[in-house]
Amino acid sequence: MSSRRKGNVDIRSILHHIQQGISDRRTAKELGVNRRTVQQYRKWAAEQGLLTGPLPSPEQLQELLKRTLPEKQPPQNRSSVTGYAEQIIKLHDAGVEVAAIVVRLQEQGYTGGYYPVYRLVRKLAARQPEVFVRVECKPGEEAQVDFGYVGYLLDPKTHERRKAWAFVMTLSWSRHIYVEFVFDQKVESWLRLHRNALAFFDGVPERIVIDNLKAGIVKATRDDPQVQYAYLECAEHYGFRVAPCRPATPEHKGKVESGVHYVKRNFMAGREMTDLHTANHAVRQWCLTTAGKRTHGTTKEQPLVRFQTTEQAALRALPATHYDLVIWKEVKLHRDCHVVFEHAYYSAPFRLVGQQLRIQGGSCEVRIYTQGYELVATHERAERPGQRMTNPHHLPTEKLDGLFVDRPLCQTTADAIGPAAAQVVRQLLADPVVERLPTVRRLLKLRQNYDDARIEAACHRALRFGDPTYGTVKRILETGQEQAPLNQPPVIPAPAHTFQRTPADLFGEQVGGIRWN
Repeated sequence: MSSRRKGNVDIRSILHHIQQGISDRRTAKELGVNRRTVQQYRKWAAEQGLLTGPLPSPEQLQELLKRTLPEKQPPQNRSSVTGYAEQIIKLHDAGVEVAAIVVRLQEQGYTGGYYPVYRLVRKLAARQPEVFVRVECKPGEEAQVDFGYVGYLLDPKTHERRKAWAFVMTLSWSRHIYVEFVFDQKVESWLRLHRNALAFFDGVPERIVIDNLKAGIVKATRDDPQVQYAYLECAEHYGFRVAPCRPATPEHKGKVESGVHYVKRNFMAGREMTDLHTANHAVRQWCLTTAGKRTHGTTKEQPLVRFQTTEQAALRALPATHYDLVIWKEVKLHRDCHVVFEHAYYSAPFRLVGQQLRIQGGSCEVRIYTQGYELVATHERAERPGQRMTNPHHLPTEKLDGLFVDRPLCQTTADAIGPAAAQVVRQLLADPVVERLPTVRRLLKLRQNYDDARIEAACHRALRFGDPTYGTVKRILETGQEQAPLNQPPVIPAPAHTFQRTPADLFGEQVGGIRWN
């Protein structure tokens, strides 16, 4: 007899059939064992006086079997892997595949085939599995968060199919869940989803267990994870602790993992594709009805009832003010003295060009900091992509004219100087062919060196003699002729000559090759 248990049937079942007078053939058929096995047990039971009366306990019966019916082991052939077992175990534990193990053994003289090694590896794989311990939480102590891909939903704006994810937050004690669908996993979406979930529960747990996604964890390490700065501010605002899982250990948030799967197989299963807004409205009702009132497989209670009767009172109260969805990013200050944030442009002091800065984007305001968190710029949030938010004090002084001094401003400035200056500027700007705005800016910049009265007089004199140009006005001011009588034309310096000596002085009387001096 090669085993005391055939076909997963205990010996007590065989003995019960024997005591009831059931034939060996029927016993073997009903219990799925070999008839010879039944015959051997019948003979052994007769020797031990077990054909009638109550049977011993399972422990006593096993002890009696060990003493009176030792197991007979059939002779076995010597395996070809004998002598290589220790090495096979070492290679298998190192993650080496069976085919590679065979090659390594053949290099050392192994003459067997693939399957003896395969059978030994399968036997090793059947060793004691890793044991896990379930961790239960007190009411209000913990929530777990995760994203799960759910397929395609329609974008309400474009009516196009887009990939969608379900954000799921599960309260660990009651198993009450909040679900919302989104098209991305960006930081701003991550923060908004937390705000919506905590408002749904009307309270805050002590800690939130998350995976190591980039929206929450910048750098995932076992001992010192680096939390995304915006998420850190969100946690400080609501008063919960961030509890990242160890890298590659999703089982540490098994409650929400189970919740994500439940959303997929219950809410999403068999549902026709709809738009994002409709799906979010429907899933919120589903959380309060189907999901909330089901009998949970582990707690054996309804999550919504557990939440309403116990856990809701254990949650911390929400802050008095809503969390402003603040986003932190590191950006570079470009040569135009602007950083790019959410497809808009914000200025910062030109002395920081080329440096990495930190930008804090709220719903109404954008703040720019140095790496040491020194505040260097504050702007209102841009209303549209591509908009430029520029503070003139952030730009070099010598560059301001070209940016802010436009045609209307030039004409207004000239009008303030006087009617002659206004007329000169008007004539220059009216040129139908050449852009005279840079020339007008230089003309008005003469105010840095001359007062308005002198500029007005110089423009009047230039107009009187029909030469209202920047060069003429400037020469009149430089030579002080703006107060000269109008019947005296302005002194114009003689044009310069390339040569002050005649060709005859340089080359002689004849310059054709006849005579050279």
